Amino acid sequence: MTVTSPDFVARLAADAEAAGITGFVAAAVINHDGRVLLVRRNPDDYLGGMWEIPSGTVETGETILGAMYRETAEETGLAVDLVTDYIGHFDYQNSRGGTTRQFNFAVTVEKTEPVVLTETRRPPMGTPRRATRGQRRGPQADHPLRW
Repeated sequence: MTVTSPDFVARLAADAEAAGITGFVAAAVINHDGRVLLVRRNPDDYLGGMWEIPSGTVETGETILGAMYRETAEETGLAVDLVTDYIGHFDYQNSRGGTTRQFNFAVTVEKTEPVVLTETRRPPMGTPRRATRGQRRGPQADHPLRW
């Protein structure tokens, strides 16, 4: 059974549900030339300012892998090319007081740049911003990643 097989992914979800987990998050570990892409949470969000790998909530009717592909694209503008491994998971208390499980996958991406951050993410430290102070930094403001 491979990491991307529907049976493997269904088992991850079933095991979490059996453990009483109420929320699922899917995450991508993007490694390029020995460096891992981290994004910074918006200071106004839950756990604001924290550095993390691209991740997000698994929506109703969505698979864990489907959420990982979607969230990676939404948060970074990068397209996942290949899921190479399941790294593991961890559980944490979410903002609603329930327990969320984050499922982490090692991936490769089609292109490593440009990284296009959403409004809820900040560029990696030391990355020049193309938008100037006062301009909207949304999906159209790309920030070249310095691998």
